[in-house]
Amino acid sequence: MSFFTRPQSANAAIRIVAPTTTEDEQLKSAAVSRKDSVQRHCRNIMIYGSCKFENKGCVYYHPPAPDAVPFAPRAESPAKQLSSPSLTAKAVNAPVFVPKLPMRIQMSTPPPETPPSPEYQDEQQQQEVYEEYAYPAPGAEGQADQMQEMDPNNFYSDSHYDAYDPEAENAYFTQAPVFVRQPLNYHLYTSVIPSTFVSSTTDTHFIPHSADLRILLQGRSEDLLTAPPPGLNLPEEIQGYHTLIPLENIGGTTERRKFGNWNSTVYRAINSVDGGTYALRRIENFRLNHQAAFSAIEAWANIRHPGVVAVHEAFTTHAFGDSSLVVAYAYHPKAQTLFDAHLKLTPPAYQHGTRFQPQPAQTQIPERTLWSYIVQLAGAIKRVHDAGQALRMIDVTKVLVTSKNRLRVSSCGIVDVLMYDTPQDVHLLQQEDLTMFGRLVFALCTGNVMASSGGNFQKSLEVMGRLYTPEVKTVALFLVNKGGPHKNIGQLLEIISSRVIAEMADALTATDVLENELMGELENARLVRLLCKFGFINERPEFAREPRWSETGDRYIVKLFRDYVFHQVDENGNPVVNLSHVLTCLSKLDAGTDERIMLVARDEQSCLVVSYKDIKTCVESAFSELARATTSGNNNATGGYR
Repeated sequence: MSFFTRPQSANAAIRIVAPTTTEDEQLKSAAVSRKDSVQRHCRNIMIYGSCKFENKGCVYYHPPAPDAVPFAPRAESPAKQLSSPSLTAKAVNAPVFVPKLPMRIQMSTPPPETPPSPEYQDEQQQQEVYEEYAYPAPGAEGQADQMQEMDPNNFYSDSHYDAYDPEAENAYFTQAPVFVRQPLNYHLYTSVIPSTFVSSTTDTHFIPHSADLRILLQGRSEDLLTAPPPGLNLPEEIQGYHTLIPLENIGGTTERRKFGNWNSTVYRAINSVDGGTYALRRIENFRLNHQAAFSAIEAWANIRHPGVVAVHEAFTTHAFGDSSLVVAYAYHPKAQTLFDAHLKLTPPAYQHGTRFQPQPAQTQIPERTLWSYIVQLAGAIKRVHDAGQALRMIDVTKVLVTSKNRLRVSSCGIVDVLMYDTPQDVHLLQQEDLTMFGRLVFALCTGNVMASSGGNFQKSLEVMGRLYTPEVKTVALFLVNKGGPHKNIGQLLEIISSRVIAEMADALTATDVLENELMGELENARLVRLLCKFGFINERPEFAREPRWSETGDRYIVKLFRDYVFHQVDENGNPVVNLSHVLTCLSKLDAGTDERIMLVARDEQSCLVVSYKDIKTCVESAFSELARATTSGNNNATGGYR
């Protein structure tokens, strides 16, 4: 560890700095400590008597060997110290030169012939720390003269100890991150009801198991709290909506998504009135000719169904620099379209210069999931048709997967506004909904959006017959065929009635699982209420003109119980941090059980044996006293603590 410790005395450590002119002048003036010659002497000669880099680029002065032709004697040369077989402690004060590049060359040091003296041993160990950096790199002639001026507080030239250079990482830290995700301790959550009754440890059709469900909900919360990245040049506010974040790539190099014949972009925004988060679909360069066109939006706002994304309002704006139509919908975080979930292709892969064909991002849709999609969309169509409207948006790019196997039809009502000037028959539009529904079933079964068009129809039927049961093909053919003006969604529901029953059973199971998860969250509310009461009572500086109010009477028992729950120590005096102990004690206190515990004072001179029921009575009594004083002091106080 001596290699990584900072020297404690000036005689045991040397600051590795490149000598400057000022330092040379100071060294010449301080002739008492040592004297320098015109040229620096190699320290390897001073320490080991020879330098193996003498003929390999070492730029320091090497005195001639005894058998060589002697040079003119240099005045006051420190080399005279070599005549003595022993080295003094002043020898380590010779300056050290390091290469400019932070390279570390470890050389084997020959063992000394005789063990050093005790007073010189510490200095020799310190000297061995620095000798690794005193040699120039072999074969790097001309680089040893490039000196590096080290920081006075930096005692090592290794790259791990270099001073931080803020300019070196500007390319990576140009700006602070917008949002930093904090990891959660999901393992601290426990189930309430045994899995024998309602299992939350296995996946159901609509709800994942408990751990994945909490991660999913946390991801949605994180999505709602993300801030927009800088440089989007979006309006700060439009019709009461602020903090706009595009949900699609709006870069100029990508192809813009079309909504019919118009360019369309979806944003996430926050409403200033209710604080809710909404999805705004903007239709660019659209001029509204009749204000009555918004009547369709008002009709859609009254339709509420779990299979349809709720419509909030619609308006026009010039905040984007053009005349745009904006329709606000309910926002479902982490949602994706059917196209992105099942039909989108991955980018082509390259390996050894060979291009592979793109493969589907997802595997074949299971038949149980496919039937779930059909039943959910059929229920949404039935609700809309009964309201006298037509969806007109049954497309793989407009149907959203909002959670596990859950579908919702989005972008409803926009076509009614865009096509207001073109009168159309609602009955024919409802027939078109069934045809679009059939095309979507073909696309999901075959993985091809154009499966039901042109020459792909027969081939798609063959694929469907090979992958799924004949009942799926029957439903798809019923939807795409023209069955006459009397064909409706009710006939389809009669065909798939057995599948509707299975879907209802899965929905009820999902409800039971969610109720089980909700009961687990109820524990959090009870324990938080207890902790809040402890915070009001314990260590209160003064109440009713009594500075020791929290240290006397029932409050003293509450204080001792707080120490029993949170301030326990083990046999070695270390704190016991056990969440199970805390949750168990607080749960027993909230229930008021008759189990008795022993509370010990901090001075260990007295102890009390009380039950959880007695402690609960003390907590309620002390908190009621505080609540009564608050009510009497403020008659206009609202709210309460339950």
